Amino acid sequence: MAMHGMRGLSIFISDVRNCHNKEQERSRVDKELGNIRNRFKKEKGLTPYDKKKYVWKMLYIYMLGYDVDFGHMEAVSLISAPKYPEKQVGYIVTSCLLNENHDFLRLAINTVRNDIIGRNETSQCLSLTLVGNIGGREFAESLAPDVQKLILSSSCRPLVRKKAALCLLRLFRKNPDVVNVEGWADRMAQLLDERDLGVLTASMSLLVSLVSNNHEAYWVCLPKCVKILERIARNQDVPQEYTYYGIPSPWLQVKTMRALQYFPTIEDPNTRRTLFEVLQRILMGTDVVKNVNKNNASHAVLFEALALVMHLDAEKEMLSQCVALLGKFIAVREPNIRYLGLENMTRMLIVADVQEIIKRHQAQIITSLKDPDISICRRALDLLYGMCDVTNAKDIVEELLQYLSSADFTMREELSLKAAILAEKFAPDLSWYVDVILQLIEKAGDFISDDIWFRVVQFVTNNDDLQPYAAAKAKEYLDKPAVHEKMVKVCAYILGEYSHLLARRPGCSPKEIFSIIHEKLPTVRTTTIPILLSAYAKILMHTQPPDQVLKNQIWAIFTKYESCIDAEIQQRAVEYFALSQKGAALMDILAEMPKFPERQSSLIKKAEDTEGDTAEQSAIKLRAQQQPSNALVVTDQRPANGAPPPVSVGHLSVVKAPNMNDTEDHNSTEQAPSQENGNISKVDPQPPSADLLSDLLGPLAIEAPPGAAVQYEHNAAPGLDGGPDAVDGLAIVPVAVETNTIQPIVNIAERFRALCLKDSGVLYEDPYIQIGIKAEWRAHHGRLVLFLGNKNTSPLISVQALILPPAHLKMELSLVPDAIPPRAQVQCPLEVVNLQPSRDIAVLDFSYKFGTDMVNVKLRLPAVLNKFLQPISVSAEEFFPQWRSLAGPPLKLQEVVRGVRPMALPEMANLLHSFGLMISQGLDPNPNNLVASTTFSSEKTHGMLCLVRIETDPADRTQLRMTLASGDPTLTFELKEFIKEQLVSIPTVHQAAPPALPAAPPTPQIPPNDPAALLAGLLS
Repeated sequence: MAMHGMRGLSIFISDVRNCHNKEQERSRVDKELGNIRNRFKKEKGLTPYDKKKYVWKMLYIYMLGYDVDFGHMEAVSLISAPKYPEKQVGYIVTSCLLNENHDFLRLAINTVRNDIIGRNETSQCLSLTLVGNIGGREFAESLAPDVQKLILSSSCRPLVRKKAALCLLRLFRKNPDVVNVEGWADRMAQLLDERDLGVLTASMSLLVSLVSNNHEAYWVCLPKCVKILERIARNQDVPQEYTYYGIPSPWLQVKTMRALQYFPTIEDPNTRRTLFEVLQRILMGTDVVKNVNKNNASHAVLFEALALVMHLDAEKEMLSQCVALLGKFIAVREPNIRYLGLENMTRMLIVADVQEIIKRHQAQIITSLKDPDISICRRALDLLYGMCDVTNAKDIVEELLQYLSSADFTMREELSLKAAILAEKFAPDLSWYVDVILQLIEKAGDFISDDIWFRVVQFVTNNDDLQPYAAAKAKEYLDKPAVHEKMVKVCAYILGEYSHLLARRPGCSPKEIFSIIHEKLPTVRTTTIPILLSAYAKILMHTQPPDQVLKNQIWAIFTKYESCIDAEIQQRAVEYFALSQKGAALMDILAEMPKFPERQSSLIKKAEDTEGDTAEQSAIKLRAQQQPSNALVVTDQRPANGAPPPVSVGHLSVVKAPNMNDTEDHNSTEQAPSQENGNISKVDPQPPSADLLSDLLGPLAIEAPPGAAVQYEHNAAPGLDGGPDAVDGLAIVPVAVETNTIQPIVNIAERFRALCLKDSGVLYEDPYIQIGIKAEWRAHHGRLVLFLGNKNTSPLISVQALILPPAHLKMELSLVPDAIPPRAQVQCPLEVVNLQPSRDIAVLDFSYKFGTDMVNVKLRLPAVLNKFLQPISVSAEEFFPQWRSLAGPPLKLQEVVRGVRPMALPEMANLLHSFGLMISQGLDPNPNNLVASTTFSSEKTHGMLCLVRIETDPADRTQLRMTLASGDPTLTFELKEFIKEQLVSIPTVHQAAPPALPAAPPTPQIPPNDPAALLAGLLS
């Protein structure tokens, strides 16, 4: 009967495992549940054994993830079964299926208690395990006294007492009142004299919980803990089964040191001396070994010992020893060990005076800052930030600035903030501080909070000696062709206030300063224009005697903006125009800004607010303060004079783009576009369609002249233009043909091709909107930011953006607002993950409405195969074994390619290099051949090495033979086709077939030790 019953369970499990799909499995499970339910209804005929069998099946079904909402009573009733097999099943299934609040548990409390106080050791273990797993206040109140008696019972075996200690720990966590502090402290100390390490380890877990709740009551346990540590450290009486890779009971060591950290100090000098001797032994005896398991155990003990050394405020000599040990740890290759070393060094910096000793490891910490693992970078940044002082600030800040351009996106905000704070706190002189902040804005403008540039303006305003230097640097930065908008703000403000101090220098006349600032006007958003208007007014005020040409230019700008829809801009334009006609009185009205009152830096206050947080938490807080949403239009309110707020240095204020109703209201009140454009043409050297994104995308963003007429070809060229199957990105697909007259003013195909080779530029532009892209690629991840710029003084409405990704790309676009306000720019981040090699292209389906024009355009996105290529240099010693191991198709493919666009060999090498292939010079003995290597990153392939050989025919540049090898057949094929598409020109109709490629030339006789000699045999 028994064999038959358990055979039924085995058959059921086999049936479930053999199901081909989820539907079959569900059907089999439902059938079994129905059968069990029917059997339980006829409970009178069921034996305890039958119940056991069906309850086992219920547990298996529950473990598969199905709801089992019946049979609980039968499971609980098995707890009181007389035989062990049924009782065991009852306990196990009850502890799995029922939670602490289940009504059926009340029925079992008496049975469980009887098993706990009974003499049957096995039943005691089962019942203690159940109570320890389920817990619950009701169990705690009813059973805690009995469990406590078991722990202290001398007649119980260690196995039972160990389970009882862990059971009491669970009950204490559920209800601390079950342990009477006054009566239990002495018993706890008595438990710490236990010789059995199993009972001792369980008791120590209980003690850690007790002292964390109330250490005062357990002082008597402190010397006992030190004795336990001493006993284990000397490896006295530690059985072999409690020794892990030669380390005596690391779990007990860690728990004991954890318990000691809850006591504020150790007063008894003998106990303290004994403890420090033990800690010294741990510090001296721990080193990095090859065995990972031993490392993990020994480092768990070591780092807990370090924490205890810091907690007890050890002598300087021991702290120095700790730092020296951590210095070894941060220099090893294993990332986990380096992470722990950096984290603990930072903790030591906070609690102990070891800054000078830690400085010795500055070079190694800076190396960790550039680690590919972002967690290690964060810990290194925290440590550098903490250890910085006047002596090393210059070096550390310069390293942070250098690292900023290659740092992970998620770290740049925190890096910028910390670099700015360190520059302010420890600047050797103020001119260096100005240099640092301007470099920060230049390198990471998108990640700089307004607080940072507000602060530099305050310093310049308050220090007369600094003003000429700051003005000269502002002119130098503003002279650059591509300037971030925050740089425009700070430089325009400083030049407006202090450019007159440069008047005698060449190139710094008021007219030239005005021209430099005014060049940036078409590239900035509405929120920056007030600062520029203030600068113009100040320049006009300082130009004495007045320059009539300059005055007319500036007055024309004020007149133009008097009809601006933005109230702030309009008010400034009207007031400045009126004030500028006051003559000499203007000098008093627009005098220099007074000095700011001394107060705590808002940046340092921000750092203090986040002190104690992890790097991740502080970065999250910073982001939450500055950027509640990814796709919002950012505006900031300024005082009427254009200065940064003198007292309240706040964060960015953020407003959502207006909805359609708001837009209609704006349209009803604004001036006619023709009048606005007319004003622009009189005074503005830039045409209305000037590049709104040049500040963000660099000089390459402006390629074709705005408004250039472009003839489009719809037969896209192969390669990056896509083949016949590619989505035609050239065509603008109007939603309403009869009203759509909008044509792009750039060649979309050329823009796409250009963006496949660089990471920033304009993707699309028409008279109303400009769509730019800025991208960063790291391994198989990419982050693109779409810049949607409204070029007009009316809003764009019904904005929609939809990503159509190919199967090999996982793409996620943040929320795009349904309207873009006038002269505003919206940033929409787009995350990309490359899953596998493919040449398919993602498409952006973008549409918007302007007045009666509805525009819909499908644009190819430059998330193409070569973005996931990383050039890598491969020596002959590395190249040939790899080439030899990848023998034949499908991992190695060779093809004769005809119809190649004729080009010289250096030109072909440059083309391959632009796609991310590293040309290996001297590897091929034939000067007409190219050998290249790269790594391709995707979720499927990770960073896979690819090797390429191209053999050219000097007599006929229109053909070549290409061999490509990698460890993935799909990658080999896709990369071969990709390179071929770049090399082949569009064939002309009826083109005669070129002659076949001749065989490779014979190998010259080269001494066998020369690596090039191997190539002819290996590569041919």
